[in-house]
Amino acid sequence: MIKKNNLKPAKLIKYYNLINFNLIYNNKAINRYIKDNFEISADKVNNLEKLKKSIQNINNCSLKDNAKNMVFSDGNPKSKIMLIGEAPGANEDEEGLPFVGRAGVLLDKMLSAINLNRGKVYISNIINYRPPENRKPTDEEIQRYLPFITKHIEIINPKILVLLGSTAMNALIGSEVVISKMRGKWIEKKFGNCKTSVIITFHPAFLMRQPAQKKMAWIDLKLIRDKKI
Repeated sequence: MIKKNNLKPAKLIKYYNLINFNLIYNNKAINRYIKDNFEISADKVNNLEKLKKSIQNINNCSLKDNAKNMVFSDGNPKSKIMLIGEAPGANEDEEGLPFVGRAGVLLDKMLSAINLNRGKVYISNIINYRPPENRKPTDEEIQRYLPFITKHIEIINPKILVLLGSTAMNALIGSEVVISKMRGKWIEKKFGNCKTSVIITFHPAFLMRQPAQKKMAWIDLKLIRDKKI
């Protein structure tokens, strides 16, 4: 028996667009970053895909073994502003995207306050797999994933690098510094061939626990807004 297609024409068109029907029999490599009008170069596409595969091929990692999804990135890979958080939580592990839980809602509000959104920034984490019970990553785990986030920064090549929280700060700036003294200051730093201006601010999850610190985060946000890129 032949099944009757009950989809209306408009829905059918939308369905074919969703499954990239016109690309199914195309031999050219698909640029998976063509969305929201930010197509990126073939080199950047290839480098990001290679990086993804390298992370997926990590061996002997309990985080990877226990996670549902790898959380790689979100946002615009052409952006000159890159944000780096700590590690995925339960919502992020479920959806495979960074900052989609309650902390992500606050991050979106923080970005909106300085006329930014996920189409204008690029977001990733120090760790790509969720630590059990949302615990803080261990030093060993951070060191294991550090080469990957360093390479990620080099590929994106941002002019501004925003480190969200002490874990990102300690991993990329140094374990001897404390966030209360380092936040709100510009630091010039190189990651491979990428020379960028780094600023540290509080992680949205911390601000949810300590709302009194939002006034300090607002100062940091204004510095990002006013930075010329």
